[in-house]
Amino acid sequence: MSPAPESRLRRYRAEIFTATWLSYFGFYLVRKTYAVVKGPLKARLGLDDVHVAYPWTIYLVAYMLGQFFAAWLGRHVTSRRALLCGMLVAAASNVVLGWAVAEHHASAYAWICSTMAIHGVAQAIGWPHNVALFANWTRRAERGTLFGIWGTCYQIGAVAGKGLAAFLLSWLGIAWSFVGASLALLAITALFAWLAHERPESVGLVLEDEREPAAAVAGDPGPAAAPLAAGWVRLVVAMGLIYFGLKFLRYALDSWSALILSEQFHLSATQAGYLSAAFDLVGFLGVIVAGIWSDRIAGNSRTPVIFWMILTCLAATVAMWFIGLRSATTFVALLGLIGFTAMGPDSLVSGVCAMDAGSRRQAALAAGIINGLGSVGPIVQEPAIGWLKQTSGIDSVFLLLVLVVLGTTLGTGLLWHAQRRRPA
Repeated sequence: MSPAPESRLRRYRAEIFTATWLSYFGFYLVRKTYAVVKGPLKARLGLDDVHVAYPWTIYLVAYMLGQFFAAWLGRHVTSRRALLCGMLVAAASNVVLGWAVAEHHASAYAWICSTMAIHGVAQAIGWPHNVALFANWTRRAERGTLFGIWGTCYQIGAVAGKGLAAFLLSWLGIAWSFVGASLALLAITALFAWLAHERPESVGLVLEDEREPAAAVAGDPGPAAAPLAAGWVRLVVAMGLIYFGLKFLRYALDSWSALILSEQFHLSATQAGYLSAAFDLVGFLGVIVAGIWSDRIAGNSRTPVIFWMILTCLAATVAMWFIGLRSATTFVALLGLIGFTAMGPDSLVSGVCAMDAGSRRQAALAAGIINGLGSVGPIVQEPAIGWLKQTSGIDSVFLLLVLVVLGTTLGTGLLWHAQRRRPA
């Protein structure tokens, strides 16, 4: 095989960019429904804050375990095949959830809990394997900027998912909030199957990268053949622990902001669903800024960008604790600011840093481990916030978020300090 003609390479890269962007956008369409319908679901099934948190907690546990399964899968199965299976199962899961809610019988809650477990495993395949495909088609020196643009898929997907769920909730009812998102994901799955190719070698091309050994770029020794560099495990685990705090914050605000807006400011579930999207709507700008910024630092170092943005996020979270409940406008404005400062580091840690940690063939493994460790955060936050909100009030919830972001800031600072002393 010879180096790719530029025009042909551009076409295939545009196709994989589109296919993977839409894939993870689609995963988010079906993922975001539950957060919007929590209020109506509480009323429909007679649940309290703790019990309405259980199905999502089950989902999060399955998602966390599924990340490690997805990492293992990346050493044995092509990412394209894994993603097709994941999207189909995720779409089917939301259809079952819609049916369970519509039936409204005694076993509906049990159906919801069990289906959430399957849904969580299917969703876990989405991030590591889309990151792996993205890594196969990009060079290290350009990944920050390109991934900053690509990473908007889960912010825009979250906004679209919440908006679609809120719209269908008001128009057709709670069951169609689930089913409508599944229909959209099925259409995306068909487009993905048509556009996505595993790597340049799959279509007779080679994408050269001056910062990666030729053996890791060309040829096809198989996913399991790529060795792990010295220090790889320590770096990936450190990133996973930082990602724990980022995902704790992100999922806490994502999961509970609609309910808080509804209860604290007496808004309808539809209004609260729309306003809660501010976190992701402003957050996608942070992803773009973080990606471009990190590519412009000597050596494409990502850690300084992560640190300064998380430090700013800490200030915004403290402001939310002190003044966030003064008005709905203040709450939404701070929600957007936290989204901007949290989503940029979130994208770098779980995406670009996972790709940069080793060779392209190790991207799914790194992304799965980082996301798997980080996904413990959402599991902890769901019952913790449900219990705190019910027993101690909303102020204690915001204090907890401040402490989590403070710990994440300190951890990132220590990692940056260690990397400056030992750049290798």
